[in-house]
Amino acid sequence: VLRSLGIPTRVITNFNSAHDSNINLSIDKYIDISGKTLHLTEDSVWNFHVWNECWFIRRDLGSFYDGWQVLDATPQERSKGIYQCGPASTKAIKEGDVNLDYDSSFVFAAVNADYVTWIHYSNKRKERIYSDTRKIGKFISTKAVGTNSRVDVTANYKYAEVKEISFKISYSQYKNSLMDDRKILVTAV
Repeated sequence: VLRSLGIPTRVITNFNSAHDSNINLSIDKYIDISGKTLHLTEDSVWNFHVWNECWFIRRDLGSFYDGWQVLDATPQERSKGIYQCGPASTKAIKEGDVNLDYDSSFVFAAVNADYVTWIHYSNKRKERIYSDTRKIGKFISTKAVGTNSRVDVTANYKYAEVKEISFKISYSQYKNSLMDDRKILVTAV
């Protein structure tokens, strides 16, 4: 329909697509102390999910958010009381602007949620035992114009995953590096 109106539109496929039902930006899996999965959340990870992108000028959000917008014709959650999703700016999703209207938090979670496993001891006690920040939102793709080739558009939705490098550094060295205004990624050891 959008193409027939002259609006540029393309189909997007997201592999390892998160369905964050409670909008906490994580996909939570609960297990008991024996390792048996407990069904305490409706969060899930789908092998893939497909939506559309269309090119809009966003006077309502500001020119920074112009460009590709996510529209999902098969939303699984209500948004403002009805089943709808979008138009969510891909720039908002990439920048983590999850407080904007039009489901940017839901789409952000679909491509960038953390996958967290918890041991559930009781209604009052749970313990996080595993967190994977890289599992969700892989090979976000569209079809190339004029061919059947895949075009990777992951960089439109999220920044490249940072590779963690573990090394030992004393607190005084770390403190001095911050005073020198050097930006480093430190993994506490």
